[in-house]
Amino acid sequence: MSNIYYFLAIIPAIILHEVSHGYVAYLCGDPTAKNAKRLTLNPIRHVDPFGTLILPLVLIVSHIPPIGYAKPVPVNVSRLRKPRNQSVYVSLAGPLTNIVLSALAFLYIKHAIVHLNGQAYLTSTTINNYVLAFGLVNMLLAVFNLLPIPPLDGSAVIERFVPRRHLPAYYNLRARALPIVMALLILNAITLHLGETWFGSLQNWWLNLAAS
Repeated sequence: MSNIYYFLAIIPAIILHEVSHGYVAYLCGDPTAKNAKRLTLNPIRHVDPFGTLILPLVLIVSHIPPIGYAKPVPVNVSRLRKPRNQSVYVSLAGPLTNIVLSALAFLYIKHAIVHLNGQAYLTSTTINNYVLAFGLVNMLLAVFNLLPIPPLDGSAVIERFVPRRHLPAYYNLRARALPIVMALLILNAITLHLGETWFGSLQNWWLNLAAS
């Protein structure tokens, strides 16, 4: 399958991930994202030139699982009605959105696969290839973002147990950690290759489950 499908799939996956953060924050009382006009599917509002375009493209061309990010949707935790609990909801909204999108793609692929002589086949059409890439990309984004490492969304679980007096310092760390995490990700992809076998196994599991 052409790399272009993965590149075209990761952009809406990242954007929907970010919009979901802002939307859940809005439902919980924080209108910051809404006031910044970030509760929109207009990609121009969300695209980060490096994180949304360059990084995923470089990873795809290098045959590395595509990961990327959009411009973070602004969230003011202090404006949430119940900051300690609802900040967790806001953080986990992104991965949950990716899981739902991956599940929808999975259902489509499962019904598009045909079985002949005991073998499973997926007809190579534009829509089938795109939906397949979209499902895999969303699954990888969900799993990656659920890692409990700031500023990834899974760190919200850790955040819930940070003493209140240390929260300002934690939020400052989280706000500055993204470039470091991305740099380590690229370094790992080039040299150590930690986790790539696991990510590959995850993709194979998704495909085999759809074909079963």
